[in-house]
Amino acid sequence: MEHRVIDLRAHHGMCLAFFQGKGYSGEFVTNMAEMKAVLEENPCVRLGAETDEICAACPHNLGGCCESGEKVIRYDREVLRRCGLREGTVLPYRDFEALVRRRILETGQREEICGGCQWSGLCHWERGEV
Repeated sequence: MEHRVIDLRAHHGMCLAFFQGKGYSGEFVTNMAEMKAVLEENPCVRLGAETDEICAACPHNLGGCCESGEKVIRYDREVLRRCGLREGTVLPYRDFEALVRRRILETGQREEICGGCQWSGLCHWERGEV
């Protein structure tokens, strides 16, 4: 049986940790919830700094390019750097999720990476909360 590798923007590792059913649009929220459920099955993910399946339903996705461009690419690259990973790294989702939690969320670095995001107010970390 062949297993699919899911492309995932690196900063979405943080977004998924705090997802509460809110987002840019109903379609986006539905897609995010579906992707979160798929990722909880622990498929392998290929980490990057380009639009992914979560972005597919985002109203800021303009033909495969994010309207926020460089800002979200910086988020992606910072997550990769702080997790000790590179673009194109393939690993099980739960391994990536654990790295994000240990190296970014538990150490209080999330706000340094994406504190300017419009959704930042939803992202509060307390040990054991997420």
